[in-house]
Amino acid sequence: MIDTTLDLNSSVKECSNINSLWASLIVEECCRLGLKFFCIAPGSRSSALAVSAASHPHTTCISCFDERSLAFHAVGYARGSHKPAVIITSSGTAVSNLLPAVVEASYDCVPVLLLTADRPPELQDTGANQAINQVNHFGSFVRCSFSLPPPDDRLPARMVLTTIDSAVHRASETPSGPVHINCPFREPLASIPTKWNIGCLKGLGMWLLREDPFTKYLRMPQFLSDKDSNDILGDAKEVLDIIQFANQGLLLIGNNNTEDEIWAALLLAKHLSWPVIPDILSGLRLRKIIAAPEEEDYLFVDHLDHALLADSVRRWAQPDVVVQIGSRLTSKRIAQWLEDCQPHSYIVVDEHPFRHDPSHIITHRIQCTITEFVDPILKLHCPVKTSKWSSWLQALNMAIAWEIRFQIDSDESLTEPYVAQVISEALSGDSALFVGNSMVIRDADMYGLGWFNCPSGSKCEKWSLGLPWVGIRIAGNRGASGIDGLLSTAVGFAIGSNKRVLLVVGDISLLHDTNGLAILNQRVRRKPMTILVINNHGGAIFSLLPVADRTRSSILNNYFYTSHNVSVRRLCEAHRLKHVQVRTKRELQHALSVSHQGLTDSIIEVASSIKDNAAFHRVVQQSAGLAAEHALDILSRLSKPEVSMSGVSLCKIQSMEYLFYRIQLCSPPTYATSKTNSKMFNREGYVLTVAFEDGSTGIGEVAPVDIHKEDLLAVEEQLRFLLHITKGVEISYLLPMLNGSFSLWLWRCLGLPHDTVSPSVRCGLEMAILNALAARHGSNMLEILLDSKKYFKCMNMGKADPIIYDRQGVQTAALLDSDGSPEEVAQHVAQLAEEGFTTIKLKVARRANPSEDVDVVRAIRQRVGYQINLRVDANRSWTYEEAVYFGSSVKDCALQFIEEPVNSEEDISRFCEETGLPVALDETIDNMRGDFLDKLVEFVHPGIVAVVIKPSLVGGFENAALVARWAQQHGKMAVVSGAFESSICLSSFVQFAHYLDLKSREICRMRNQQLGPAISHGLGTFRWLSDDVTTESLKFCFHPNGGAVEASVDDAGLLLRSCQLNHEAIQKSYKDEQLRQYTLAGNFDGFSYSFNVWDTGISQDKKTVIFLHGFLGTGEDWVPIMKALSTSSRCISIDLPGHGKSQIQRISKNGRPQGLAFSFEEFVEVLLKLIHEIAPERVVLVGYSMGARIALYMALQCGEKIAGAVIISGSPGIKDPELRRIRAAQDDAKADYLVAHGLKSFLKSWYSGELWLSLRCHPHFERTTRRRMQHGDIDALARALSALSVGRQPPMWEEMKTCKRPLLLIVGEKDKKFKRIAQQMKTGEISRRTVEVPKCGHAPHLESPLCVITAISKFLRELSNI
Repeated sequence: MIDTTLDLNSSVKECSNINSLWASLIVEECCRLGLKFFCIAPGSRSSALAVSAASHPHTTCISCFDERSLAFHAVGYARGSHKPAVIITSSGTAVSNLLPAVVEASYDCVPVLLLTADRPPELQDTGANQAINQVNHFGSFVRCSFSLPPPDDRLPARMVLTTIDSAVHRASETPSGPVHINCPFREPLASIPTKWNIGCLKGLGMWLLREDPFTKYLRMPQFLSDKDSNDILGDAKEVLDIIQFANQGLLLIGNNNTEDEIWAALLLAKHLSWPVIPDILSGLRLRKIIAAPEEEDYLFVDHLDHALLADSVRRWAQPDVVVQIGSRLTSKRIAQWLEDCQPHSYIVVDEHPFRHDPSHIITHRIQCTITEFVDPILKLHCPVKTSKWSSWLQALNMAIAWEIRFQIDSDESLTEPYVAQVISEALSGDSALFVGNSMVIRDADMYGLGWFNCPSGSKCEKWSLGLPWVGIRIAGNRGASGIDGLLSTAVGFAIGSNKRVLLVVGDISLLHDTNGLAILNQRVRRKPMTILVINNHGGAIFSLLPVADRTRSSILNNYFYTSHNVSVRRLCEAHRLKHVQVRTKRELQHALSVSHQGLTDSIIEVASSIKDNAAFHRVVQQSAGLAAEHALDILSRLSKPEVSMSGVSLCKIQSMEYLFYRIQLCSPPTYATSKTNSKMFNREGYVLTVAFEDGSTGIGEVAPVDIHKEDLLAVEEQLRFLLHITKGVEISYLLPMLNGSFSLWLWRCLGLPHDTVSPSVRCGLEMAILNALAARHGSNMLEILLDSKKYFKCMNMGKADPIIYDRQGVQTAALLDSDGSPEEVAQHVAQLAEEGFTTIKLKVARRANPSEDVDVVRAIRQRVGYQINLRVDANRSWTYEEAVYFGSSVKDCALQFIEEPVNSEEDISRFCEETGLPVALDETIDNMRGDFLDKLVEFVHPGIVAVVIKPSLVGGFENAALVARWAQQHGKMAVVSGAFESSICLSSFVQFAHYLDLKSREICRMRNQQLGPAISHGLGTFRWLSDDVTTESLKFCFHPNGGAVEASVDDAGLLLRSCQLNHEAIQKSYKDEQLRQYTLAGNFDGFSYSFNVWDTGISQDKKTVIFLHGFLGTGEDWVPIMKALSTSSRCISIDLPGHGKSQIQRISKNGRPQGLAFSFEEFVEVLLKLIHEIAPERVVLVGYSMGARIALYMALQCGEKIAGAVIISGSPGIKDPELRRIRAAQDDAKADYLVAHGLKSFLKSWYSGELWLSLRCHPHFERTTRRRMQHGDIDALARALSALSVGRQPPMWEEMKTCKRPLLLIVGEKDKKFKRIAQQMKTGEISRRTVEVPKCGHAPHLESPLCVITAISKFLRELSNI
């Protein structure tokens, strides 16, 4: 074989001309397909084919001057051998003479391949000799007919091979028959040497080295033959081996027509664990989540199209094996990339036999259904490979998804990409989507929301199969991809699918099918439809094509855009259809919501603009390309070849430690409300140290500000919680991207909703991790966030005015309180100016009257002139009228901006309009929580020129970067500000501010905007530090080159890498304390018991908290929360009977234990005895679900021992006796099922209900269920389920009415049942506080533990004050 392939490789490259090359390829491919019998008619035009066939070592050739006889001879050979014969003829009537034999072969299903030479197109219809129309010459008598172009070295030669492969497959498959390939040739027809470009052989490397055809066609019965034996058919085994041993596999999922196909594709994706590229028509591009997927099982790459905008990504991403389900992909960019990278194996699975290979790169085509293909693959052992290929693609996808979402959400206008994102949220379980062509389907494919939560009440039966996603049925007319008939097709699709269909279509497409409105109006046997018409008054797709840049606007409008003024509203009125036009995001959301709930068809018209749409698409694509470059750069820089971690992980956290500090300030901070309070002269906080397993460490500062609802105790509780749960947690490559990656890490790795972590804690944690990553790579935080040198090189490529690489530092504004007379303040400003400050911020609104502040500002301008930038900060202290008076009085004082002039956010824009003064946001930013972009949209007014961002108050660098990006996108300054932190924070802020300044340059350059002057950041708080947490403080000094007071970025990085702590400032330190675990056993009142106990903390003020878990849990569930609360309480959790290691058994008369059940009341008596043994003082009970019912019963029945109780998702029981009996029987049946079927099956059944939907979507759900599998005694667990059933619990509703014991009720926002119960429980002699934990279901202590910690801590403090 080696000699043969080497000879072929040499002979192909030595072909005398391009005609010889193509003829050689045709003959060689025929031989590889088993077609070795050639019937050759003489002729000049077919010379190349005849010579190649006759010269091939493996062919048998026969010749005859009569083409008709030759053709019948070929038929006879094929009939006898059951293999196709090949007929070669010249052009003209020679071809026509084949017809009788072709007819015979067609009717008797005999396979024959006709290779007819022909004149090139330029000689047709010109009177050229022997030039007749040979295209489709044999009409319906051939199975397929194809006319090749004349040989041309500008075309890929592999196209010739795929044509032969397809034709032979069509000839051989049932019903077999003749196929015709017309082969035009230009002169020279003889083997006269003529130079040709060897580049046309690209993609033939593997073909030249093997003896297999370029594309193998397999039918599923053949593929499945003997699949369960060791004798798998050769081609099938080859395909299975290719899939099994792929190194960089890629799964493309095209059109799925049924829900079964969607599920089959999901199962395949899970089994292979390859990166998955879902096309918009796959049903998996828009998908609803019903349970938290295992990250390594489903690697959806929704935004590969935009990742490929980065040249570095195109070069890096090189799959070796591609499996494509379904024929066509919407993304042209992905198709071009696949053609360029030429994977070794490209397997396509589809039901039809057609080629559908425009790039001519498919190596295996399997004709079968998706479900037929998936079945044998699922039996194949495919080891999950943790590879850079998968994890980096996942990281790139996440970076681009965030960038796209940011660009769409930060633009306040209603853009067409926004429409593509919002439509997925409008689809319910019984809905389907029909997408129009042109830009509509492309936008949906590029910008559709990848996944979203399944709505409450949705069916979750597929979760029991281990599938965490629900696909969305999506259809479109992609056969010919035309824009006509789309509305009529969609109406028919709605009837045929019996679903509520949302049609998204463009205005030109709608106008092409206005008669479809009449069909829509008939409303025959179908559910209501919503038609979303994107009306940009023309064909917007042309504005994104190269023609738009090279054609006059008048020609574009008339002949490409076909601009129009047709009224969609009047069209709807004419057909008596409901119509609404929307122009804003909120209007669209509202219209979709109303339409979804309506019982009639509705048409929603989205007003758009071709020009604006084209501009926004370009911005999104430029930003996505830069994001992809930046992400790949970070991945390349941070990865270490010698370290092997899972997913996108770099390393693991070994430990964390915090130290409480107190440093002295030289004067009260400017946010202090009292100037005489000596405590305000101190700054208190925590130094947080993170250590990685490789020895790298990083330092961060947690500096809460009490005026922003953070206190030291709550912060310390969160730190203790984090110290416990972060041990062994993996650190992701993605964290330095500052694009939602840290929020995602908090959620996926720690199980914490990102907005539940206190802002200062999150800031300190981010700071410590980023500094540890910097230490790991021997750099500083700035270089981790952005490779500055590479950044400038990238930014200057192709630029006539390159940006100069400048590492001097970050300019700083001085901060000044306004104490003293106007002359004294002006004198102080003059002194600061002499020190080199070019920008000064003055606190105002602290005097009796705004006129006094006006006098101060005027005195400053009179003293120092206008060369100093002057900012003023009112801290929301003025009424609107006072602010307007001040603003009107200082209009001529050239203020750079005034921060927060009014005490109401609603008046900020109005103030800008009335005074014309530039405004900056400060407290408005500090107070934002949740979705920043949703709130920032209210402040796009051009009069708002800056945002002041305090990372410690907004929740770290990621949130700060988000706000800064929004500001920079809207042409506003992003000013980083401190809040009187130590040099640890200041050093990090300096590097972060420089990073933001560089990103601002990037945005200006991308948008062709002029760079503004350097920004002075709000780090002047360094002047307040009398001492510091570090022995050396960060230096701020005048820099002559910059002409301002600056801090060096390099100095800041050096301080954080080598800082020494000032031990006089450290008050205490804390490492995670040891958890005590022990067993308490004994006998009591006819029972023997053995309880597993978890114990931590030291009781202060004789305060002990007992935690009781729910059914299937253990005391270990509570350990992280116990660690957090152990700052001031002793915390104890107990494994309930049958759970973990705890047992309780009734003792028989002979003293032997019996496996008999116990009653609810009997267990409470045993538990009370145990609590007396553990804690002699009064205790507070915290219980969840089953444990909550026990805790509530004890609080009501057990006298003074119980000081109070926290009831999480608990109930006082069932009032109605009959309902109690039914519930007891139901729980008995579940207990029997548990014993009969085992714990694994029981867990699947238990957690499949709607009550657990929210928990199933939690990233630690699988970890939780794995812990539930550790119960050793299934019989004891079943007895506990029966004995402690709510059906056997005495109802406590009457006792609740008279209970004076303090109770705290905690429920999840999504837990409708227990929210209702909690509301009923609030009635009684004393009011009972209910805490509703946001975005949680039935298990808030697992889903959002920090919120539960906060609620319990506050309750315990309230108890201490009683």
